[in-house]
Amino acid sequence: MGYAAGVGKTYKMLEEAQERKASGVDIVIGYFEPHGRKETIAKIDGLELIHRKVIRYRDSSFEEMDTDAILARHPEACVVDEFPHTNVPGSERGKRWEDVEILLAAGIDVLTTMNIQHLESLNDQVWQISGIRVRETVPDWVVEQADEVVMVDLTPRALLNRLQRGVVYEREKAEKALQNFFREQTLVALRELALRQTAHEVEHRMAGEETRPSPAETGFLGLRKRHKILVMVTANPKTAVAIRRAKRVSDFLGAECFAVAIQRTGDLSGLPALDRDAIERHLNFARNLHIETRILEGDDVAATLVDFGRRNEVTQIYITRPQKQKWLPFLDSDPARRVLDLAKDMLIVIVSDREPVTVH
Repeated sequence: MGYAAGVGKTYKMLEEAQERKASGVDIVIGYFEPHGRKETIAKIDGLELIHRKVIRYRDSSFEEMDTDAILARHPEACVVDEFPHTNVPGSERGKRWEDVEILLAAGIDVLTTMNIQHLESLNDQVWQISGIRVRETVPDWVVEQADEVVMVDLTPRALLNRLQRGVVYEREKAEKALQNFFREQTLVALRELALRQTAHEVEHRMAGEETRPSPAETGFLGLRKRHKILVMVTANPKTAVAIRRAKRVSDFLGAECFAVAIQRTGDLSGLPALDRDAIERHLNFARNLHIETRILEGDDVAATLVDFGRRNEVTQIYITRPQKQKWLPFLDSDPARRVLDLAKDMLIVIVSDREPVTVH
């Protein structure tokens, strides 16, 4: 894992592949993206390369990883570059990480690469840092399955120097990169995000060890609190932000997480098509992040939400601000205040609109 293209992830991965081959491991390259980097290309010398599959789409040909060919070859281990990649339409699976899941299920070890900005729970933070909405993301639970996460680091100044020397991209692509992710202030922030995530991964992997809870985790009698987090799902586009934020907090706390939509009928059939589609999309998004979802029946949304929270011992509730002073027609004009009034024993997080940071 790194924080930007060019820090050396693929080089490090191939270096480890060579070491494994030298120690007798049957390892192949399932997918490799060289970007014309000579030093990286040299690292594949002597490694078996599985040919890519050619897929026709809109009168053009595209090359994708041939998962079936790797399964037929069935090595002990496989190198797969660019983990978050979206496969071309017509592929058997939509994402490369889904192809990797198939390889893992078949008993094949996988070495792969990704940048911190592709981690789903960090999508909003990356947008605020860079002003760029990353579309190719990997659910956190997929990354958490890894036996080992290696942070490949390089200072932003050194990375910019590599970019300017043409080591990372050719000149025209490098000039475009300097206007987007490759601004020093952006790189510094992304690197800090990657280092924090690495620290979290280390802590997560030490969870099996017996540790004494910190004061923040304990109540007055020194008993460990059990955190549970609840997200209110509406048609508001900011619901996706609330889901990501709640999921990230729940992962750090080791807490259960729920996402609920509330309707008078107990289902979405009575909603206008646009609202129904938006809520279904948000619920599916939550399920993809391994969040438990429910559609609750209730006339009073705030009361139903808080009642569900109390019955399930929820400690935090995440809600969004209403769009243009309206949320749902059967909720009063200030839902946030009503939830705050009803749930004084819980932490209420109101997710508001935030613009990305402008970097000059």
